[in-house]
Amino acid sequence: MAGHNKPAIGVDPAVTKYTNMIENRHKYFRWTPRTAWLTITYVFLVPGALGYLGYVTDVRASISVTRQQLTSPGQVQYESEAKRRHDI
Repeated sequence: MAGHNKPAIGVDPAVTKYTNMIENRHKYFRWTPRTAWLTITYVFLVPGALGYLGYVTDVRASISVTRQQLTSPGQVQYESEAKRRHDI
């Protein structure tokens, strides 16, 4: 039958231990100040910062598009929010 041969190379016990640790990490997880801070950072602060950055540098399509503004079918010329507010 297939699959009952010895491994061609020896198995490193450190690699086996590391693999088992990675597979069972969820069983030994504990909330510590470090894990709480990392969770808050990656769940709230990073997406919040990216969302704020996207909101500040917002580029929107013109709502009232005329035929001349279309450069190709389905494509709208974009203008920045600062240009709309006449900040530039």
